[in-house]
Amino acid sequence: MHLAHLRLRDFRNYARLDADFGPGFHLLLGGNAQGKTNLLEAIYLLATLRSFRGVGGAQMVRHGAAGYFVGARVLAAGTSDIRLYWSPTARSLTLNQRPVRRLTEYLGTLRAVVFCTEDLQLVKGPAARRRRFLDLLLTQAHPGYLSVLQRYLQALRARNALLKARTPDPAALAGFTAELVAAGNEIMRQRRELVPRLSALTRLAYRRIAHDAEEVRLDYAPSVKAHFAEELNRAAERERALRLTLLGPHRDELRILLDERPAAQFASEGQKRTLAIAFKMAQAEYLTGLHGIPPVLLLDDVMGELDASRRAGLLPLLERAHHASGQVFMTCTEEQWPAELGRRLQRWQVRAGTLRPLPATSEG
Repeated sequence: MHLAHLRLRDFRNYARLDADFGPGFHLLLGGNAQGKTNLLEAIYLLATLRSFRGVGGAQMVRHGAAGYFVGARVLAAGTSDIRLYWSPTARSLTLNQRPVRRLTEYLGTLRAVVFCTEDLQLVKGPAARRRRFLDLLLTQAHPGYLSVLQRYLQALRARNALLKARTPDPAALAGFTAELVAAGNEIMRQRRELVPRLSALTRLAYRRIAHDAEEVRLDYAPSVKAHFAEELNRAAERERALRLTLLGPHRDELRILLDERPAAQFASEGQKRTLAIAFKMAQAEYLTGLHGIPPVLLLDDVMGELDASRRAGLLPLLERAHHASGQVFMTCTEEQWPAELGRRLQRWQVRAGTLRPLPATSEG
């Protein structure tokens, strides 16, 4: 799987862009605020329909423009043509010239994993960040998961609205509770199956980067201890008092333990950064093992945050992507990359919302 062509119109600081990319390593060189991260954001948007910066569509429209367009040609088993348009008044998404009616029909057309400074929040941020990580990975792995998650969130919103009413309708509350339990049990089942696999992959990735310095373990801690419906029933009085659903997957936690201690409290900043990268490496490895082909890897100035020995820990993942005819896009302000990568890089100059190829590096 790789992105063969990218087209941008009025996206961030790009008025117009058309670029062709082959498999392999693509190094995006340029100063700060020139548009390097914007290119990664556009690719990630095509893969997930969201920005990894956590912003909405309005922030991605070029200043003074009515809306943005992001298009792509993706090569995998076949060729896929993607066209995405967003404006405050109109939005459209087509796949091979046909409107996308359900996201499950679209997700998986392009799979991508991004490594960026925001990943540090996976380790030291609130539990909601780690839940979103699990949900995104499960959606990338099993597109049908998204519909279950949407059903759960709709039931949760409706149930919370009823709990806020002065006299909730008992029949309506029972109906939304039943839907919440059915969808919630499926979400918890899939998270419970995923986390041990993700934990093993994260442990291996951390060892590669940190060279067996500490032991890493991920622990899934659902708010529901045994029986969802029974526990909701026991919490009914508290829920009515607080006017809020107190149990369910929306309250789950993914604990990150370093030598059996919570990483958020006890890990150093360097260890947290290494853990965040190991998390993303595990995501990429899981998707590669599941689908047989690596996702597109997007590295936003991550290598510059690591010393030479820790950078070398990332090389096996990048090399596997290369050998499987995958794709890696990396940004940096200057060429400080391991020599093992430098021989096979396609270098691009990014300047003020423009992109141009630079002469190929030699094989010697």
